[in-house]
Amino acid sequence: MPKEVILDAKNQILGRFASYVAKQAIGGNKVIVLNAEKAVISGRRSSIVEKAKRRLETRTLGTQSHAPVHQRRPDLYFRRVVRGMLPWDKPKGRAAFHRVWIFMGIPQEYAGKDASRVPHADASRLGCPYVTLEDLATEIGG
Repeated sequence: MPKEVILDAKNQILGRFASYVAKQAIGGNKVIVLNAEKAVISGRRSSIVEKAKRRLETRTLGTQSHAPVHQRRPDLYFRRVVRGMLPWDKPKGRAAFHRVWIFMGIPQEYAGKDASRVPHADASRLGCPYVTLEDLATEIGG
């Protein structure tokens, strides 16, 4: 029986946290992520923003319907990171992706519920500077 897993992304390292979310979704659980805009990316602010802006320049000269879509909102950016960690080309990967729900902040229906955290993805373990997804989104125009 699949269960509902509620996770809080506040001060969680994006890559480690997203891999945990993907693993839970592949396992058949419905995963709800709260506070997606407060997840962090490790590294210097300038290099992270520069890399994100360089990625935004990727486009196509052909049909725009086939052009890459670059997410700028924190929750959609996070969702795209999780999608990259799933086997998207297979039916089980797509089904897992549809079991992942990502929210900015805490919606009303999840306000009273306990959200767990992933201990190995805690940003307090970082010994380097980091940037939140919210700050990155404001820099790249989200």
